[in-house]
Amino acid sequence: MKTALHPRFPSEFHFEHTVYSHGWCALFPFRLDRATQTLSRAIEDGRGSSGVVRFSLPSQKKPGIELETRGTPSAARLQHFENSVRDMLHLHLDLRPFYTRMRGEKEFAWIARNRTGRMLRGATFFEDVVKMILTTNCSWSLTEIMNERLIDQFGSVAIDGSRCFPRPEAIAESTETVLRTEVRLGYRAPFVLELARRVASGNLDIEAFRRADGSAAELHRALRDIKGVGEYAASNLLKLLGRFDYLGLDSWCRAKYAELHNGGNTVPDADIEAFYSRFEEWKGLVMWLDVTRQWYSLKFPF
Repeated sequence: MKTALHPRFPSEFHFEHTVYSHGWCALFPFRLDRATQTLSRAIEDGRGSSGVVRFSLPSQKKPGIELETRGTPSAARLQHFENSVRDMLHLHLDLRPFYTRMRGEKEFAWIARNRTGRMLRGATFFEDVVKMILTTNCSWSLTEIMNERLIDQFGSVAIDGSRCFPRPEAIAESTETVLRTEVRLGYRAPFVLELARRVASGNLDIEAFRRADGSAAELHRALRDIKGVGEYAASNLLKLLGRFDYLGLDSWCRAKYAELHNGGNTVPDADIEAFYSRFEEWKGLVMWLDVTRQWYSLKFPF
């Protein structure tokens, strides 16, 4: 059964720039077809079943969204899938104040013109946290491999044969040995397992982070309390929550900053912080858009 979904899009939304805002579009269960500029993925419905959502591109402002399920989905299931679409595309994030600020910055006015800054997210925050842990201290290619193995091992199969991102319960029932030897997560194995078990047991309401209205500093501290989530991971997870008070620097960002602003010569992190500090609560987003600016002259660079 195929059903069209019609979530409400903010006026400043840009589908393509949201999709390749960062590397999530290159990680399963997201599947990106560069030729047709479409995005698809399998999503569980919270009721023991799943569906496949496909985003097409009739216009940059409002992509076509098709849901495929077994049988006719109930109103409750349809609402779940539509909520998942809103969450993945972060449609409730209001970037208008940010664009107003950027229009007054000669060097960064392109950000508002191109409607950049909205970031693709997982169907759940659990997915985002696990994927972020898998990006730590390794190459991007290894992140892709570990993520794929995790999904192959624990993800349920959807109607099109693809797999959903694993539920916490599925990982929680496993062991550290399996995560180390079969999924080959290395030192990340106990962190992913503990996170899954805490979420599955109800000890940690991981999805509450997406509803939290505390300060960025409070959220950052709470994220750092999750084993395996350090300064870099917490700062970048905050970006996926719409909080941009932290830069979240890694070696790639440092190198790109040096290339763009210091003739290729590396500088201390404090100098990078100082450069973006005038953007205050938006500084982490400005930094990320600055170092990835070249992406926005390409078509789906991943």
